[in-house]
Amino acid sequence: MRLHLAPTFGTLDLDEITAPRIRTWRTAILDEDKRITAAKAYRLLRSILATATDDDLIRRNPCRIKGAGKESSPERPTATIEQVYELAELVGERWRAMVLLAAFTTLRPEELAELRRRDLDTLSWTVRVRLAAPELNTGRRVVGDTKSDAGKRVVTIPSVILPEVKHHLDTFAEKGPDGLVFVGPGGGAFRRSSFGRIWRKARVRAGMPDFRFYDLRHTGNTLAAATGASLKELMARMGHASVRAAMIYQHATAERDKKIADGMDAEIKSKRGGGTTEQPEKP
Repeated sequence: MRLHLAPTFGTLDLDEITAPRIRTWRTAILDEDKRITAAKAYRLLRSILATATDDDLIRRNPCRIKGAGKESSPERPTATIEQVYELAELVGERWRAMVLLAAFTTLRPEELAELRRRDLDTLSWTVRVRLAAPELNTGRRVVGDTKSDAGKRVVTIPSVILPEVKHHLDTFAEKGPDGLVFVGPGGGAFRRSSFGRIWRKARVRAGMPDFRFYDLRHTGNTLAAATGASLKELMARMGHASVRAAMIYQHATAERDKKIADGMDAEIKSKRGGGTTEQPEKP
């Protein structure tokens, strides 16, 4: 609203916001190569004007550009297991366990930031997600509920990284059951801004300059889907209330399985002299 709607439409009467004016405004944003921003701003404007239409303040919603509110984000990269461990090594001993947990338990960064000792069950080695602490652009750390009710969940930690987690608790975590698991060198709570510098250096050294910390969660979700987990199991582990995100990972795994089958097909044909096998009749 502040950055993209008010500068253009803020001083206009509702009936002055016409379809041609909207098209011109949207084109200006697209010319700056901000397709996702354009889609989000357009959806907000369309929603505002839909309310104005419902209240009989204007006769018709002038937002009528087909598909303008849809956005298509680029596919985020996934890391190999070797790359995850390389990144964990490059961020240093203090943050190593956080990288591994982000990848292999798929916790969100804001969930890791508010993780407490009592949230880690050292008998069953599970992590209980109760709260989240996102950091605003102002630098203020806001402790509150998880992204949705489904975000409150219990996730099992893969046993292979348990030694790393135990070492971190013994060495770096705050003392006491309510102590933060991840703190900075000065003892303060995890800060995205300060860790960001460390992360940027690590990913460049690993040859992954565009790999975001959040992409570790994407990597873990992809690995979970590859195990054959059901849709409901994926949703529970990921902390999603809708099936949409889980289905994306299942679809990606199905695509990968198709490529594996194609590779096997090529190998079989090469061993049999490039011949083709007779296809069975369709039922």
